[in-house]
Amino acid sequence: MSAASHHSTPQSAAAAFDTTRKAGGADGPWRLSVAPMMDWTDRHCRYFHRLLTPHARLYTEMVTSAALVHGSRLHLLEHSQQEHPVALQLGGSDPAELARAARFGEQAGYDEINLNVGCPSDRVQSGRFGACLMREPALVAQCMQAMAAAVAVPVTVKCRIGVDDQDAYADLQHFTETMLEAGVRVLTVHARKAWLKGLSPKENRDIPPLDYERVYRLKREFPELVIAINGGITTVDQVREHLAHVDGVMLGRAAYHNPYLLAEIEQALWGTPLPTRAEVLEHMRGYVEAERARDVHLRHITRHLLGLFLGQPGGRRFRRVLSEGAHLANADWSLLEEALSQTRPRAA
Repeated sequence: MSAASHHSTPQSAAAAFDTTRKAGGADGPWRLSVAPMMDWTDRHCRYFHRLLTPHARLYTEMVTSAALVHGSRLHLLEHSQQEHPVALQLGGSDPAELARAARFGEQAGYDEINLNVGCPSDRVQSGRFGACLMREPALVAQCMQAMAAAVAVPVTVKCRIGVDDQDAYADLQHFTETMLEAGVRVLTVHARKAWLKGLSPKENRDIPPLDYERVYRLKREFPELVIAINGGITTVDQVREHLAHVDGVMLGRAAYHNPYLLAEIEQALWGTPLPTRAEVLEHMRGYVEAERARDVHLRHITRHLLGLFLGQPGGRRFRRVLSEGAHLANADWSLLEEALSQTRPRAA
């Protein structure tokens, strides 16, 4: 686990914001990122994604500030040096508690602290954080100011375009103005509303219609903000189209289910040579063997690799070998070699 040793001051936080103010555009650090996804973007997933995209910003699953302040910080904050740049996403609404959690995140070496103002789950609502905070921009501003005063790394917000019957663009505009006044310089916007009443978290990812133009308008009206867009983005061409309007694109489920897409976007945006899928898998070997030596069960790693050969010859066989074998107690790297062999042309 990486660690940072410095403590910050409000002055250093201001310096960080000056940096992020200049961070939009062609090569800004938020140009491409992989969304925080509960139960998916754990440290094994992030290590794998980093092999596919050297440049993308990676995000942890949401960690509640209460869990960090009162729970097992070492476990919750664990990550490898290879994951950088990597951001810690927090959930919470208590400014003092969030400030403490942010400080722990910075000390653990995270490059950014992000506040979740977009998750629609029932558990999140009962805890007064996530998407319901879209209705309380003044409270979010207090949280962001407290976090910014506690750390030197950028503090950022991920939000929705609205929540429930909060449907006017003016509401999003007011939320954004409040964030700007609080010193926020980076906003990632999921271009769907969240319906907290009547839709499940899963339905909230698909049913509310996408409104990309609303996010584009936000960028036009707040050019000083770094604005990244999230929601329904599945192709290289879509990424290019969005980047004509905003500073960054955040991919969610598409990056998880079809991870090789990250390598294709990486090549399109930065000209990075495209590795083969087999090369990506081979680069996992040292990591897999080291984790197995720590008694980490193979299935915790391979569950993130199932989509690597999506749509490719032998892709289903690759997935089946991993799915059927990774749960065995003695499963090790040889299972991945067996799975990889399923993708090679078979002799006549």
